[in-house]
Amino acid sequence: MSSSPLLPISPRQQLSAGRLPRRLAQLLAGLTLYGVSMAMMIRAQLGLDPWDVFHYGVATHLPLSFGTVTIVVGVLVLLLWIPLRQMPGFGTVANVFIIGIAADIALSMLSAPAVLWQRGVMLAAGIGLNGLAGAMYIGSQLGPGPRDGLMTGLVRRTSRSVGLVRTTLELTVLAVGWLMGGVVGIGTVAYALAIGPIVHVLLPRLTVPLELVLPPTPTGNPAGREERLVSNGPGSETR
Repeated sequence: MSSSPLLPISPRQQLSAGRLPRRLAQLLAGLTLYGVSMAMMIRAQLGLDPWDVFHYGVATHLPLSFGTVTIVVGVLVLLLWIPLRQMPGFGTVANVFIIGIAADIALSMLSAPAVLWQRGVMLAAGIGLNGLAGAMYIGSQLGPGPRDGLMTGLVRRTSRSVGLVRTTLELTVLAVGWLMGGVVGIGTVAYALAIGPIVHVLLPRLTVPLELVLPPTPTGNPAGREERLVSNGPGSETR
């Protein structure tokens, strides 16, 4: 049994677990808002999250937009899933492209506030929107983003803790991005402190309840009975 409302299901099961129109709409809305939130934090000019520090640093050295760099890095990270034997879901592939496109569109529409307090408000709104958007697309249960999948794949292959692997990854991309000209500042610290609690509160409320019936299997199910996976939101059980 698990207290998590997210089901441990394969990419094929993600598409057959029901409520697909609702989940697709939530996925696409979440990814779009995630790209908008990234643009807001860029325009605030007070510091970015570690991966966006890296994206921004790379973009300063290439004739590519920030969103395009985000897409290219997402594709490269997804290729790293192959030796880790990770299988991307529909949401994983959508994550690679939609976030970058949405970020570029939002950057073309937003300008940097001239006053410091206004930049602070934009930063806070961007972090809050980022947490909401992340909970939306994760809660659609259509597959993790490429960077999250890289982390979980490394955890499984190295048997190291999630905290150690995530911290190592993010410190690495943060350092490389900063050396390449990425924007590090108070916003980087604020993001690191706030994003976890925001997603923790919102994810159970935005996870789409699902029920998936698995066929009888001889392994792990000697009685040959169907197994039923259920997610009903906060405190749900996976059976």
